[in-house]
Amino acid sequence: MEPLAPMRLYTLSKRHFVLVFVVFFVCFGLTVFIGIAGPNVIETSVARTDLNNSLKLKPFNLSSPPLSTYNQQLWLTCVVELDQHDVSLKKNVTITVKVLGVVKDGSTPYVNNQVHNRTRLLSCAQKCSEIIVVHLGYLNYTQYNVFVTFEDLNKLTYTIQNITFTWKTYNPTFSQVEIWFRFVFVVLTFMVTCLFAHSLRKFSMRDWGIEQKWMSILLPLLLLYNDPFFPLSFLVNSWFPGMLDDIFQSLFLCSLLLFWLCVYHGIRVQGERKCLTFYLPKFFVVGLLWLASVTLGIWQTVNEVHDPTYQYRVDTGNFQGMKIFFLVVANTYILYLLFLIVRACSELRNMPYVDLRLKFLTALTFVVLVISIVILYLRFGAQVLQDNFVAELSTHYQNSAEFLSFYGLLNFYLYTLAFVYSPSKNALYESQLKDNPAFSMLNDSDDDVIYGSDYEEMPLQNGQAIRAKYKEESDSD
Repeated sequence: MEPLAPMRLYTLSKRHFVLVFVVFFVCFGLTVFIGIAGPNVIETSVARTDLNNSLKLKPFNLSSPPLSTYNQQLWLTCVVELDQHDVSLKKNVTITVKVLGVVKDGSTPYVNNQVHNRTRLLSCAQKCSEIIVVHLGYLNYTQYNVFVTFEDLNKLTYTIQNITFTWKTYNPTFSQVEIWFRFVFVVLTFMVTCLFAHSLRKFSMRDWGIEQKWMSILLPLLLLYNDPFFPLSFLVNSWFPGMLDDIFQSLFLCSLLLFWLCVYHGIRVQGERKCLTFYLPKFFVVGLLWLASVTLGIWQTVNEVHDPTYQYRVDTGNFQGMKIFFLVVANTYILYLLFLIVRACSELRNMPYVDLRLKFLTALTFVVLVISIVILYLRFGAQVLQDNFVAELSTHYQNSAEFLSFYGLLNFYLYTLAFVYSPSKNALYESQLKDNPAFSMLNDSDDDVIYGSDYEEMPLQNGQAIRAKYKEESDSD
């Protein structure tokens, strides 16, 4: 069997491992502190409307604040305030919405050329929950007029004290911060990708370890995850740049899930890995996750283009089916991954250097997953999969820290893996000394460590002669 290209991981001491983790946490903490000091993500503007019994059935004419492309998206939400605060109430309310865009000459053409009727659930427990009336995924006009009519409010048994409408948009300052940080991560990822490819240039691709092969795939996908085309969303008034960003993010995240499956299984299966038995089950499970996530995003985007009032609750049956399907596939993936981790740790825990690869990847990935779960919980709370969650995701941001922490976490995770999986400066020279007993354990491939090596039957050679041969080859290059 062909020897694997050496990894820097094999040459690191305990002090170096501690330093790697310290640098990872310092870089991640720096992005979090920058995000905490950064601007709020969502900018709100409240339009309070006082009610009396004669105005309940009349439409509310609401004008949005002036908008620019840096506002990215627009939400209109409302909160119904009852005169009694300890009321438990759930009632379907019909809302009629008409959206008009204001152009420069003062005219107000229809958006989508129609009036929209939607049923929303009014849920009150001490206070009523927020209802999303309109969500515009991209802005074609600098201002919008929205007419809202509630059809069933007069049928309530409780007196309505007030209805508070709130406009929500992205903070233009945050949009500029997002552009700059995405640009910084794109540049850093490009540099790391080039350095990683340069470190492996003297080794044949068939000699790369499975981690090195996957890093050569994940780093370009991380470049897409950071989205070098993101500024197009501020130059083109279209839904396409936003959908492209969603596709890039889902593609990278699902590739990362596939990387974990392949590494924890592939580290046990040495030699040829058959496509049918090794890759196909993994591609099937992760492919279903990717298909479900992309379908949810495209489904919401396409429907909102035709109807700004669309939410998943309108199509409850299909959405509930999609949500159950997603949860079943996600649980299948988790069980499959846990099975592979347990098998790998139980079979390879006593193998020199192979267990080191397992321990490092498992430790770093565990840290990243724990931080990710904490970020998701702080961002969405316990209602990550509520019925209209896609339209509400972005409105749960409180500050830039939540955005920068997640982007920084995944970027620094891949940078750390690229560092430890890349060959060291003297890797090629050390690989020439494979026959020297002093270097044999350090540079043996995984197959040699597990199954033994044919080199053990060969006579020892003079290390000095090998050094001379290496210098001659270096001079000829």
